[in-house]
Order: sequence, then structure tokens, then C-alpha cells
Amino acid sequence: MVTDTSKLTVELVPAPSWYNNLRRCISEKDWNKIREKTFNEYKYACSICGAKGKLNCHEEWEYNDKNYVQKLIGFVALCNMCHSVKHIGLTKILAVQGKLDFKKVVKHFMKINNCSRRTFEKHVKIVFEEWHRRSQYQWKVDLGEYEEISTIRKRNR
Repeated sequence: MVTDTSKLTVELVPAPSWYNNLRRCISEKDWNKIREKTFNEYKYACSICGAKGKLNCHEEWEYNDKNYVQKLIGFVALCNMCHSVKHIGLTKILAVQGKLDFKKVVKHFMKINNCSRRTFEKHVKIVFEEWHRRSQYQWKVDLGEYEEISTIRKRNR
């Protein structure tokens, strides 16, 4: 069973917050600094499965479901497979377009969490139910310590 202590979980950003991320609102130079710092912190390996090679700098968010605040809490280094699990909605779209093998992504999830396909399906169902609920609301995006370098903040001054 996938739990809060599972190594690899699906994360879905509420629809109204799509594209409201740090990467889109800071300079490429600043993003590259964050990426490099994150990759170095994780010794250039995936923070979940330990894979080496091409990595993605993944933003981690926490959600306040009472006040509808989405807060950036940090970054992790993820391999392509773990990153594909995190963004399973996009992964499904890419799979339909023939750009990704969805079965491989599911197998990766099952291997990392030592679980069955049924457990994967139950986890995805729960996460999508949460996504549907959260997507009914407008979320305030809190970039935390990165607010100062955000172009969104600069534009609103």
C-alpha cells in the first residue's frame, strides 16, 4: 500500500495553479543556480531511486486546504522516471501522443514502492480525487524565500 512514507508518490498541482511555479517566474540564470545547488545536494543522483544521469529539479509544494495557499517548500533531484510519476497527468498525455511508455512509468512506481499495479491504481485514484477537490478553488502561490527573485513580485510593485 502507498502511504505518506512511500518513497515515490504522485503529486498533482490544482488546475488553477498550473504554470504558477518558480521556474517560470525567475531568470534562467537564477533557475540554473537553484538546479545546480539541488543536484549537488543530492550528489547528482535521483533523491528517490538513486539513478544517475539526466536529472530534473522538482519543486516541492505544501497545500493549506483551509486558506488555499500553495507554498514552495523546497526542491529535489529526480530522474526522468520518478519525475514522470510525480506528473502522472502529463505523463498520460505524453503516452497517448506516443512520446512516453506509460507501462514503464507504472513499473518504476511499483518497483520503487514494492507494490502491485492495484496499489498504484488506488493511489492514483485518491490523488486525482484530491486534485478535483483542490481544483475547485483559486490558490494563492507563496514562493517562500524565493519571492524576492520572482518576476511576478517585481511586476506587482
